[in-house]
Amino acid sequence: MSWVSTSTYYEHINRIVQSRAPSPASAPLLIESLDFSQLYRITEDSGWDDAARVVTESAKRLADAGATALIIGANSMHKVYDDVAAAVDVPILHIADAVGEKMKADKVKTAALFGTRNVMTESFYRKRLVAHGVDLLPPDMANVERLDRIIYEELMHGKVTRDAQRALKTMIVVKEKEGARAIVLACTELDMIVDVDANVLPIYDCTRIHSQKAADWILGQ
Repeated sequence: MSWVSTSTYYEHINRIVQSRAPSPASAPLLIESLDFSQLYRITEDSGWDDAARVVTESAKRLADAGATALIIGANSMHKVYDDVAAAVDVPILHIADAVGEKMKADKVKTAALFGTRNVMTESFYRKRLVAHGVDLLPPDMANVERLDRIIYEELMHGKVTRDAQRALKTMIVVKEKEGARAIVLACTELDMIVDVDANVLPIYDCTRIHSQKAADWILGQ
């Protein structure tokens, strides 16, 4: 939902469509870029009620404009997925289901989940992955607090630091020693500081996988 992840989704989806459809194809998309200040770092139940209203109203506008499927371009906002899905008649492609399906196909059984505080500690996201047979290591609260700060105070402003890159590299190495066989990047900005294609563990980048799911829908596959 940040402008950073909106740009990333747009690029990923179009690159996939362009690579698989006759040139010079591009993805037919309707994009509603929301004011992220209304959805930023929510901690209270009343804030989530407001978030559900904002995202639901957006989903209705997109469906009314002709969208045949929707994606919510933020892992944390999938906390309100059920409310939004109940309000529209078109399917919403759940990001954690897309990731869980790929991990199941790859036979990944044990993983560590990295994301914002609510994604790492609450059940709404974790249970979707577990339903696909993925056992998730318990969250390390020191990691939770540091990741939450890096995501909200740096990455969502487009800021990348060496300290953040080193911190994520260390976290991944530690999780490998604790028994993780993969890392789930459950934040749409974390690929800015993690080398998705070359790391000590396989990296399941939710943004890439979600974009793939959207491109498959566009291409009818």
